[in-house]
Amino acid sequence: MPMTHNHAEFTVLAGAATALDLPALIASATHDGVIWKHTSDQLNLNLLRFQQGDGIPAHRNDVVDVLIMALAGTGVIRIAGESHYVGAGSILLIPCGCERAITATSAQFAYLSCHQRRGGLQPTLPGAS
Repeated sequence: MPMTHNHAEFTVLAGAATALDLPALIASATHDGVIWKHTSDQLNLNLLRFQQGDGIPAHRNDVVDVLIMALAGTGVIRIAGESHYVGAGSILLIPCGCERAITATSAQFAYLSCHQRRGGLQPTLPGAS
């Protein structure tokens, strides 16, 4: 029998093929930032939502590449000084070692991030040593 994880108002079955209703998760979220996450033996998945002007500040991750899939609204993802404007259905690979920042440009912007499993997020902020 698969193990079950509860997070907010929804359930995820680990170890079984399970479809999640991402638009419903986004619509029912009661906060911004990470609204759902799942870690398997090999992957970290995070569903994030931000209001216009909010997002993830500039930082650098030297450990893993990160795949971003925009799900709702629009945003700008700045990678190594270059701006990439994305909307629902856009997918973007952020190479490890590049400085990046993500900002919502619409009333709400939601996206799924996926990367190889590792410890907790430990971004390096510009100017920090």
